[in-house]
Amino acid sequence: MRRMLLAVCMLLLGLPGPSCGETLHGMVRQVYDGDTLLLVARPQGQLKVRLYGIDAPETAKRDRPGQAYSSVAKRVLMYKLLGKAVTVEVRDQDQYGRVVGVVRLAGTDINAAMVAEGLAWAYRHHLEGDYASEYLRLEDRARRRRMGLWQQTNPQPPWEFRRSGQGGRRR
Repeated sequence: MRRMLLAVCMLLLGLPGPSCGETLHGMVRQVYDGDTLLLVARPQGQLKVRLYGIDAPETAKRDRPGQAYSSVAKRVLMYKLLGKAVTVEVRDQDQYGRVVGVVRLAGTDINAAMVAEGLAWAYRHHLEGDYASEYLRLEDRARRRRMGLWQQTNPQPPWEFRRSGQGGRRR
């Protein structure tokens, strides 16, 4: 509700939200799962950020189970980013109002790191340009090395998990 009020106020005041190509600077206040976090940035305030081009295993919710490696992906992302200053290269805004971007910590592409460590899929449906070739290459390497979730025989991609009804809403 608070975010909705903020968005309405920004519209009424004529203040634009983050736009594609913009770089945000802020502190990671919370990590929700392996591909979503809360950023506190100036002057924007609190923004929910979805990591561009990756899809981590779905975490358990009150009314539904999660996927294998979801808690590991969340913990690793927390370890990497919680309380740290990052930049976010804004690529888009999703249907839930989240900023979709490439998160960097001291210049390191954290989205790519999650894929490289076998903690997320390259999100083929939402990848383009240089990111597509890099993230797909990193996923392939993690698969061959059986890193993280690739230790499983046939891991189910999160988008299929959500579509099957096990994972709740689609994103």
